Order: sequence, then structure tokens, then C-alpha cells
Amino acid sequence: MTPELIVTATTWILPVLLAITLHEAAHGWAAWKLGDSTAYSLGRVSANPIRHVDPIGTVVLPGMLFLSGAPFLFGWAKPVPVNFAGLGNPRRDMVLVAAAGPASNLVMAFAAALSLHLVAFTPDVMSEWMWRTLSNMILLNVLLAVVNMIPLPPLDGGRVAVGLLPRPLAVRLARLERFGLLILIGGLLVLPFLLAEFGIGFDPFRAVLLPVMAWVNDLIVTLAFL
Repeated sequence: MTPELIVTATTWILPVLLAITLHEAAHGWAAWKLGDSTAYSLGRVSANPIRHVDPIGTVVLPGMLFLSGAPFLFGWAKPVPVNFAGLGNPRRDMVLVAAAGPASNLVMAFAAALSLHLVAFTPDVMSEWMWRTLSNMILLNVLLAVVNMIPLPPLDGGRVAVGLLPRPLAVRLARLERFGLLILIGGLLVLPFLLAEFGIGFDPFRAVLLPVMAWVNDLIVTLAFL
């Protein structure tokens, strides 16, 4: 591993840990405030990354994507346990608990954007590293917010959709939860490769998700007066 690659990796470590683990902590916090103390009693409403780290989703997968030069980083932490029956209004509160994760990512992206104003006051030896780290924090949090709001269970957007759709449609969508991650990986990683084999240059990530990410990023940058 070259020195430049090591430096680049260090600018991703903090953003990955914060983006993924605080996302899960936000789910637990929302559930706790809405009446379910399951996550709180297990110590999962915490900013301590160790309580949320999943060896595969938080370490191995993001690391493999980074080292392979993938156009994006993605991962997950240990899911926060939520007893929906313990919520005051299970159907409504399920939507709020699910949305809390992506909302936390948007808050972190905005906080990082505001923090970029402080780079000018840091020593020259740290300024480039700080700028890159904060920029990566914005990028990764926007990515997680957008991808997680795809209306496909078990993603947060899928749970939001299940809570908002009429019951017959919600039941059908909820049945996809067992296969949701396979569908997501197939659509974002496998499908573009297969289409390329037939000379079709369609990448759902670049064609659909990237424009949404660009719009969200521009909005955050504008609100942060950058």
C-alpha cells in the first residue's frame, strides 16, 4: 500500500464509522423516544462505534470497495432491534423510526459542510487532510441517505413505504424483505456487468442515484454557504 493510498484511507475511516454507526443509533434513539426501549436497554442508543460495528458491513465490504476502486462506498452496521408493537402508534412510528437513519446522515452531511469553513483556520499541514475528510463525510452521508431511501425492504425507504402504502400494497412490499439486499446488490452491481456483456451501457447507480445525490449535495452546499 502506497503512502498516498494510506493517507486516502485515513480520510475515509472517520466518515465511514460515523455515517454508518450514528445512522443505526438514530434508529434506536427514535424508537426509544416513541415508546420502545429495546435498543436503549441494550446500549445501542450510543455514539460508540464499537456497539454498532458489523465486521462485514462496516469493515470488510467498505474496505473491499475502496481497494477495488469502486465508484462508491456502501456498508451497514448491526441492525438496531426495534419492537414495533411497543411503539405508541406502530404504523406511523415505524415510518419515523425508519426515516431517522437517513435523516441523521443528512444532518451529518450538513454539519460536515459547515465545518469546511473551519479548514482555513487549521495549520497548513492538516488543512488538506481535514478538507478531504470532511468532503468524504458529505459524500458518504449523502450516498447513505439516498440509497437507504430506495423503497425496497429492508432498506429504510422500504419500511417508510410499507408504513405509508395502503395495507394490501404494504403487505406485498413487506414480503420482499428477505430478498431486498440481493435485489439491491443485483441491481447496482450485477446488472450493469451483465448488460455490458450485451453491449448495453446502463448503470442504475450513475443513471438514477447519482443525479439524486448531486441534487442533495448541491442543496447542502448551498445551505452551508459554501
